[in-house]
Amino acid sequence: MASSVRRPEQTGPPELFYNEAEARKYTQNSRMMEIQTQMSERAVELLCLPEDQPCLLLDVGCGSGLSGDHISEEGHHWIGIDISSAMLDVALDREVEGDLIRGDMGQGIPFRPGTFDGCISVSALQWLCNADKKTHSPPQRLYRFFSTLYSSLARGARAVLQLYPENSEQLELVTAQAMRAGFTGGMVVDYPNSTKAKKFFLCLFAGVGGVLPKGLGEGAANQRASNQVSFTNQRSRFKNIRGKSAKKSKDWILEKKERRRRQGKEVRPDTKFSGRNRRPHF
Repeated sequence: MASSVRRPEQTGPPELFYNEAEARKYTQNSRMMEIQTQMSERAVELLCLPEDQPCLLLDVGCGSGLSGDHISEEGHHWIGIDISSAMLDVALDREVEGDLIRGDMGQGIPFRPGTFDGCISVSALQWLCNADKKTHSPPQRLYRFFSTLYSSLARGARAVLQLYPENSEQLELVTAQAMRAGFTGGMVVDYPNSTKAKKFFLCLFAGVGGVLPKGLGEGAANQRASNQVSFTNQRSRFKNIRGKSAKKSKDWILEKKERRRRQGKEVRPDTKFSGRNRRPHF
């Protein structure tokens, strides 16, 4: 039987879902505040910011400012953007230290190029995967968000976006648009073997590539490697659209054989690519 519980982003636009009643939960529900704070701490950690150097960060979907509280505690400055006026009102009542802007991230990030040293987002990105209006196109809105975010970041800066993907197709949609906008990086998955603790963090690099951080929990290292390879392969696929296909190349054949070995299938030796009985050519 299919579950009758609907995901928040399936119930309607975020500015309607996060009304006054929902916004109050973020200052009255201790469990909700704890989870939000934990994910904010992890997102800032994955930014790998320089020590003892105040940075200016962007908080996308800042809500009531819980993520911003942690940013301030770490000695950084921040600007938050959110589409819900009710959530921003709560942030104002709490007298958060960051600056607040009401805006739809699907329409782009309205800042000058190179403004921010980093960006975090907690539980907001998945909202762009749904069309709340006839004029909404999820791929276009995601690309608009990522392309303007890329521009607003200083070269070499990172963006860490925590999200709750509905399925693998949604993950593919998000990462494809991020790469199209110029980002490199990949998905960091914490506690991949846990149903409740599993968390997805899209870790993006602007302008300069970097080493994808390791996820937390048992098996996270293997998950990290798998995600990083997937991200790289996707970029190669886009690059090969106009160029010569890498199919049937040496690397392609060796990777195919390795996949078959991992699946427990018998792989026939092939002297053409195995390295056996080969003489160097000068």
